[in-house]
Amino acid sequence: MALTNTNVDGNVGTITLNNPEKRNALSDALVHEVVEGLRDFSARRLRAVILRAMPGVKVWSAGHDVGELPEGRRDPLGWDDPLRHLIREIEDFPAPVIAMIEGTVWGGASETVFACDLIVASPEATFAVTPAKLGVPYNVTGMLTFLNAANIRIVKELLFTAKPMTAARAERAGAINYVVPAAELESFTYGLANDIALLAPLSIAVMKEQLRVLSGAHPVSPRGFERVQGLRRTVYDSFDYGEGISAFREKRRPVFRGE
Repeated sequence: MALTNTNVDGNVGTITLNNPEKRNALSDALVHEVVEGLRDFSARRLRAVILRAMPGVKVWSAGHDVGELPEGRRDPLGWDDPLRHLIREIEDFPAPVIAMIEGTVWGGASETVFACDLIVASPEATFAVTPAKLGVPYNVTGMLTFLNAANIRIVKELLFTAKPMTAARAERAGAINYVVPAAELESFTYGLANDIALLAPLSIAVMKEQLRVLSGAHPVSPRGFERVQGLRRTVYDSFDYGEGISAFREKRRPVFRGE
């Protein structure tokens, strides 16, 4: 059974997350379908892509599929993690990717949305970044995605509190582009995509790549990078990491010890 739907209308492609039983969790299988959809759209040379969930959903995506995370002693969000593949595909796609959001967005799904080039959300949408609820360390490239999306104080609030942020506040903070009434969300977003599709695709592709390279131009010394990686290992080798994953699977509140 397919976990996503794809559609092409003119020069605009749509990828729709459609796994309501798992609340569109970003499992390896679902991510694989999204990546394959993006690659197909790239081969067709589409000029804009919309990433969305089914109309009327309460949860746009529950984020990383926690059931697929290792239980400990291994980097939970390494280079080959499905979410990392998805983020890279969105960033490398040679045309704008527009996230159309209704419902709640959790954890790694928030990073996925913030990695998109433009974000349009309904007023009911919320965004929560939740590694601290699970005792999970976030990776360096993921942190950079958040830092490129919003002011560092907003990023700290999202990471340190794990509380949902409303679409209205995210728009004020510059993290998303538009908040549009739910009844107008689809027409507005497709109108935006079609406006882009009328413009010079090579010009847009080059500017997108320029911005990708420049937004990643944050020099880090080898010592600093080793320090960051070492800090992450401290977390995923800890009691709290195993406790957070176990508590999620057992549907109970974790008891963190800070060790």
